[in-house]
Amino acid sequence: MKKKGLLFIVSAPSGTGKTTLCRAMTRIFPDLNFSISYTTRPRRPGDKNGRDYHFISPEDFQKMVAGGEFIEWAEIYGHRYGTSRADLESIRDEGRDVILDIDVQGARQLRDKNLPGIFIFLLPPSWKELKRRLSNRRTEGKAAMEDRLKKAQGEMAEARWYDYVIVNDKLEMARERLKAIILAEHCRRERMMQAMENLIVQK
Repeated sequence: MKKKGLLFIVSAPSGTGKTTLCRAMTRIFPDLNFSISYTTRPRRPGDKNGRDYHFISPEDFQKMVAGGEFIEWAEIYGHRYGTSRADLESIRDEGRDVILDIDVQGARQLRDKNLPGIFIFLLPPSWKELKRRLSNRRTEGKAAMEDRLKKAQGEMAEARWYDYVIVNDKLEMARERLKAIILAEHCRRERMMQAMENLIVQK
């Protein structure tokens, strides 16, 4: 029987660089798939449907909610985001790993469902740096940025229950830490039992 792929769940406050790091991992690990969320958020300049998100209407999103099509979903800053249950399971059933870039609300839903996943939280190096990164994005006004900073405080408190915490002070270092976690998880004893048994049988 083919083993299911591993599920890596990555959360972080806005501006911490989680999407950049998640996509970097898919270039390092060919069998690691970046899960594309569904959202009611309008497209921003440079956004591409099917690459950044699946952009759908609020009505279509609600139909998917009613049909139980999301394994997790959350409303964030007035827009809804969700992960397709079918998309996620089809990838994992093929033995391929998945990395999810989701809000702490969605991550908690997955944890509460006892979904076997590896939960990773990214922290900014400082409040000053987080403010600078959000300001440099130029995608929100002053009021919206203040809302994100306020929300970030609550999100970082959630980091206590995650399996791993990475401080994204320097992108290269954070990338290596995330890479190390993925490699280490594949070497866990329980994931290597079949290889161990095969060697014992072949003695």
